[in-house]
Amino acid sequence: MTRTDTVLETPGGKPVTVGPPPIGRPRHALRPVLLLWRREMIRLRHNPVRLAMGLVTPLLFLVVLGTGLDAASSSLGKAQLNDYRAYLFPGVLIMSVQAPAIAVGISLVWDRRLGVLRQMLVAPFPRSSIVLGLAFGGATTGAIYGLLVLSVGGIASIRYTPILLVVLVEVLLVSLMFTSLGLLAAVTIRQVETFQIVVNLSLMPLMFFSGAMFPPNGLPGWLAIVVKLNPLTYGVDAVRRTLPGPDSLSSEQTRLLIGDWNPPVVAELGLLAAIAAVTLGLATYRFSRTK
Repeated sequence: MTRTDTVLETPGGKPVTVGPPPIGRPRHALRPVLLLWRREMIRLRHNPVRLAMGLVTPLLFLVVLGTGLDAASSSLGKAQLNDYRAYLFPGVLIMSVQAPAIAVGISLVWDRRLGVLRQMLVAPFPRSSIVLGLAFGGATTGAIYGLLVLSVGGIASIRYTPILLVVLVEVLLVSLMFTSLGLLAAVTIRQVETFQIVVNLSLMPLMFFSGAMFPPNGLPGWLAIVVKLNPLTYGVDAVRRTLPGPDSLSSEQTRLLIGDWNPPVVAELGLLAAIAAVTLGLATYRFSRTK
């Protein structure tokens, strides 16, 4: 491939050769990724109220709902799980990363309305770098929320062992999947109000049909199908089977079965990674066509 140069003449009569712009280098492309990731971290650091409020709902589910249902089932003599709080904890952990991850999509919609997005688009960076920076920033923010919930896992009889680092990686992957979905919605939906309605109508069904609140086995036919088609089901199941805690986390009753097959944790995480990659690719493609 040959390089073509343009010869311009200055007012003094001296020719000046102007070549094509330099080809982007990997370091050049990574710079906006790091800058946008840092922006999300600065937002989180300067808004402690957001961090605190984001933990209120998960802790209410764990402490109030978990304790109440555990006491009710024991008092009725029909307890099916040794500790319902321990069973509920993986779902609460996943719930804690939903809002901060999706918030990245909301910020992108606002950036479009306020004109900040236009400044990003005219910057000499690949647009894919912008999407990746937002995705990694949102995923990291969600993982920080998950880390805070893990720190109070003792309430649900979770043991503090090094295996929790593996759980944190799983939470990071789930957070990346949520962030990718939020970004795909943000580059598709341009109105803030419409985006918030779509997100609110999507998050709760994902959680309720993920086996976070009740065991995924022994359900009526239609409900069992919906639960097993929900990708979040496999994220909750992977976290539940990895967490060190009571037997209710890995008992025959609580594990996910597809027919007679219990998918391994690696396969479940691979599914989540594939969904995150495809969704992020679609978001990047749609964003690259933004004008």
